[in-house]
Amino acid sequence: MRVTTKGRIPIKSWCEDVEDGAMEQANNLSNLPFAFHHIALMPDCHQGYGMPIGGVMAADNVIVPNCVGVDIGCGMCAVQTSLEDINVDTIKAVFSDIRSIVPVGFDHHAVAQDWDGFNECPDIPLLNQELKSARHQLGTLGGGNHFIEIQGGDDGYVWLMLHSGSRNYGFKIANEYHKKAVELCERWFSAIPTKELAFLPIGSKEAAEYLDAMNFALRFAYANRALMMVRCKEALSIHTGCTFENEINIHHNYVAIEHHFRRNVWVHRKGATLARAGEYGIIPGSQGTASYIVIGKGNPESFQSCSHGAGRSMGRKEAERTLVLEDVVRGLNEAGIVHSIRTQKDLDEAPQAYKDIDAVMAEQSDLVDIAVTLKPLGVIKG
Repeated sequence: MRVTTKGRIPIKSWCEDVEDGAMEQANNLSNLPFAFHHIALMPDCHQGYGMPIGGVMAADNVIVPNCVGVDIGCGMCAVQTSLEDINVDTIKAVFSDIRSIVPVGFDHHAVAQDWDGFNECPDIPLLNQELKSARHQLGTLGGGNHFIEIQGGDDGYVWLMLHSGSRNYGFKIANEYHKKAVELCERWFSAIPTKELAFLPIGSKEAAEYLDAMNFALRFAYANRALMMVRCKEALSIHTGCTFENEINIHHNYVAIEHHFRRNVWVHRKGATLARAGEYGIIPGSQGTASYIVIGKGNPESFQSCSHGAGRSMGRKEAERTLVLEDVVRGLNEAGIVHSIRTQKDLDEAPQAYKDIDAVMAEQSDLVDIAVTLKPLGVIKG
């Protein structure tokens, strides 16, 4: 942990080399009048919108929508199988089945999906407007860095892992309530360094609505991952007859009230994973590097948090522009990974566009213990 003390409160960082843009954002956070105790930066930290991805901020009696981000409830799900080995042909057959039952990218289900949670949707106009579409988005992967992966664990078993969030709900909620936050801050001449950090005061109608909407999006995101995992398990079981246990399903974009340093505060995690003592978490790498099942150490200095992944080292356009397609494909092929790199555009998700996951894990050895190391065998990307 490294400490910077230039702002109103310190910045405590587990990231050895924070890029300039991310550090500027962290400095802005540290000078907010409602930011509590210190700002924490995880080792996968990189520049986001308003707040660095891989950042944690505790706040007194306010919610900052951009400190949660646009993919509310984005998170991970992983499950251990009874398989001790799987070959490439079987992986390809399983992936063919998964692609037929789990829409990826912008695709949705043609038929509305069942979920009891739809009947408990809060009476908020934005949520109701998206309800019909959401019934078709449930159980879909999305795009960007979302993925489904078959992995080999150093525990001797094959694992299934996936990464996805709340689909369009999170995007719409984030944009709607950021606009409301900007309006409130302008109305009351609130002192914030940038509009990107506009906030909603606890006790206001807007904050209450945001929390209701966000919590519904969290439930939707959890159900979205759970449904995809059910279907991925079915596909794998059909081809191998395997069974499953030890399933984990977690968020890494949300805000919640928690007790830290003798005070109840609103902890914003944007690309950060809860790492309470003894609790299991998931830290993915890239489609060419290891992922990890971890056990939290409950370190108070990180607000009991750890990284949510490796973190990007290149912007998407930079990766597409500078990486060499043939070299990336050759490396993945030589590693025996069934991968998703086909064209220059796919290079935004090349392993080289991400930080060294081994270095990221070494930097947070005081935040988590590694329970299982998982090497990629096959990857479906959104």
